[in-house]
Amino acid sequence: MNNHIYLDYAATTPVDLRVLNAMLPYFKENFGNPASIHQYGQRAEAAVENARETVAAALNCLRDEIVFTSCGSESDNLALRGTAAAMREKNGANTLLCSRVEHHAVSKTVEQLERHFGYKVKWLETDENGMISPQTVEKAINKETAIVSVMYANNEIGTINPIVEIASICRAQRIPFHTDAVQAAAYLKVDTGLLGVDLMSLSAHKFYGPKGIGVLYIRKNTPIIPLQTGGGQESGLRGGTLNVPYIIGLAEALSLAVREREQRVAHVLPLRDRIIGTTLEEIPESRLTGHPVSRLPNHCSFSFRNVDGNTLLTLLDSAGFACSSGSACKTGNPEPSEVMTSIGLSPEWGLGSLRVTLGASTTPGHVEAFLKILPGLVKKCRGLQSRS
Repeated sequence: MNNHIYLDYAATTPVDLRVLNAMLPYFKENFGNPASIHQYGQRAEAAVENARETVAAALNCLRDEIVFTSCGSESDNLALRGTAAAMREKNGANTLLCSRVEHHAVSKTVEQLERHFGYKVKWLETDENGMISPQTVEKAINKETAIVSVMYANNEIGTINPIVEIASICRAQRIPFHTDAVQAAAYLKVDTGLLGVDLMSLSAHKFYGPKGIGVLYIRKNTPIIPLQTGGGQESGLRGGTLNVPYIIGLAEALSLAVREREQRVAHVLPLRDRIIGTTLEEIPESRLTGHPVSRLPNHCSFSFRNVDGNTLLTLLDSAGFACSSGSACKTGNPEPSEVMTSIGLSPEWGLGSLRVTLGASTTPGHVEAFLKILPGLVKKCRGLQSRS
C-alpha cells in the first residue's frame, strides 16, 4: 500500500496518532465499565464525562445535550425515529420532510417509516447543484410536520446547504430540525448556537477518529424517545455499555478538528481547486457536480459523459489511486445514484461519477500524479464503453 495514494477521505480517515494515544489507556489500564460503582468503574465514568464536556465545548452546547452512539447512521436513526414518534405522540404530527440527496441513513429510514409505520414523507426538491433552498422548506412545512432533516454537506457531491436559514424557519414553526453533519464536521463550523439546529449527527471516523463511535446532539426539550432500551445509559436515550476508549477518541478528534479547522482548510482548499480546474480543462465532456462555491473545501466531484464510474475506479485503483464513485451498480442493471438523478443528470452522465476527497496527508505531488493519469484513464474507459 506504500505506493498507493489515498484520495477517499470522505469515506473514512486514518486515526490521528494523538487520538490513538489518548485512547490506548482505556483498552487495558482503565478498562472498567462506567456503570460499575467500584473504582474501576468510577475512573471509566469520569473519563466518559470528561469526554462529554469536551464534545459539548466543541459544539457549544450543554453536556446533557450529548448522546454517544455507535456511528453517524445510528445518530440519524435515533434523531428521525425517536423525534418522529415523540412528535406524533405529542400533537399528531405525522409528516417527515427530507430530500432524495440525503445519506441513506436518512432517506432509507424515512422510507421505512412511511412503508411500515404509517408516516407520510414529503420529498424536498433540490436545485441542479443538489442544494435545498430555505424557500423550498418554507413552502413544504406545516403543522403536520413532525421533523425536517436536511444534511449540512452532501457526501457525494460536496454541496453545503443553508442550514442556518432552514433552522430558523423550523424554529419559527416550532418543528424539530435535524441535520446530518457527518461530512461537515471535519471542515465546517459545528457551533450549535450559531447553526440553530435541534438535532445534529456526527461520526468520528470522518475527522480522524475511530470507526464505530458517533454523537447525536439533541437540544434540550426536543421531543424524542429512545430506540434502544436497556440499562438507562445516555440519559435513558441509548441503552448499552458505553464504548469508553472510542468515546475518548471521538472527543479528542473533535477537539482537534475544531482547533485546527482553519489550517486544515488552508491545506486542502488549493489542492481541491487545482484538481477541479485542471480536470474540467483537460478532459472533454466533463462537468463538476455539486455547488461550484458552496462546497466542502476538500471535496471534488465530477461526472464524465459515457464513462462507467465503476470501471474508472478499478482502473484508478490499479494505477495506485483510491477514489470513489456515486454510481450504484446492480447486477446487470447499472443505475445512477439518487443524487445524480436528483440533480437532473441522464444515465449517460450520471453513471460516470467520480469523487475525489483530500485530507491531511494529501500533498501537491499526490495531486499532480493523479492529474497526470486521470485524462488517459477516462479516455480508456470511453474506449471500453464504445466497444461494449
